[in-house]
Amino acid sequence: MLAIADIHRRLTALGANEAHAGRVLRHWVQARPLTEGRRQLVHYLPLAVRDALPALMDELHGLATLVERHPGEDGSARLLVRLQDGQTVESVLLPRDGLCVSSQVGCAVGCRFCMTGKDGLLRQVTSAEIVAQVALARRERAVKKVVFMGMGEPSHNLEAVMEAIELLGLEGNIGHKHLVFSTVGDLRAFERLASGPVKPALALSLHTTKPDLRRELLPRAPRLTPRELVEAGERYARQTGYPIQYQWTLLAGINDGEDELDGIVDLLKGRYGVLNMIPYNSVPELPYVRPDWDKARDIARRLHQRGVLTKLRDSAGQDVDGGCGQLRARSLDVQPTSMREARRSIPIASAN
Repeated sequence: MLAIADIHRRLTALGANEAHAGRVLRHWVQARPLTEGRRQLVHYLPLAVRDALPALMDELHGLATLVERHPGEDGSARLLVRLQDGQTVESVLLPRDGLCVSSQVGCAVGCRFCMTGKDGLLRQVTSAEIVAQVALARRERAVKKVVFMGMGEPSHNLEAVMEAIELLGLEGNIGHKHLVFSTVGDLRAFERLASGPVKPALALSLHTTKPDLRRELLPRAPRLTPRELVEAGERYARQTGYPIQYQWTLLAGINDGEDELDGIVDLLKGRYGVLNMIPYNSVPELPYVRPDWDKARDIARRLHQRGVLTKLRDSAGQDVDGGCGQLRARSLDVQPTSMREARRSIPIASAN
């Protein structure tokens, strides 16, 4: 399956230099017509590249195709996207020109409250397929921010995600701080993020201040305690100058008690970061419950008063019942039994 490095190699074999390849990739990732630009490609690219370009662009556009589009009342739209091998992932057009992309088909972390990991990891999404989700979304509307918060754990597909982030940051016309790498926490990721030419903003899935509860909710996440996770995030925040986004899925009766509020203040007060508190998007197949909105708002207000910058956010597209993994799950449920069984028999890829 195609990666960005493969595209570079093919263009080089046709006689393209680095500037030629950058121009071609720029048109693709920015969803710009080949005829656009002050300097026409016909006057700029080597003949062999020009001749191969229409077929190459068709191939790149075919890496991610739209299956379903579910618009929400909040300006979001949940997209079910088919990859070349028939597997599907989800992307979400967010309000204010954002896009959430997927980095894996399925997920190995197995968060108890998430549909994506219910069937484990099926395969990695290539760097070109990640960028193709952005190119597809930009054919729908403007995209100025990309968050890696869709299906999958980005640190388990680290090289492909970083290759995609580099292209989006250098050729995709997206500010580096508007590329957000979301992870449950992996020390390899902290090291790799800091070493590349594009250093994205970082979002850490915290969800609780209690080590035992975190191991229960995120059973196959790296064995970092919440405090170790926050300390690693703080180092990255100080190094890059971007505040860390701490993600907290608010589960009624699980992580919304007074003890958690005290723990959050102890853990995050004075840190260079912000707590994004997101009430759970209820899923009929799972036992967790979305808390009352007034209670969630009160929790955020009280944390803010106690010195923790807290933003209460709603999961985009609540009204279309599209929590991450749900669109894909529903699409598989309506397929013929033989097709569902064929998909489930695909070997599970190992994490990087």
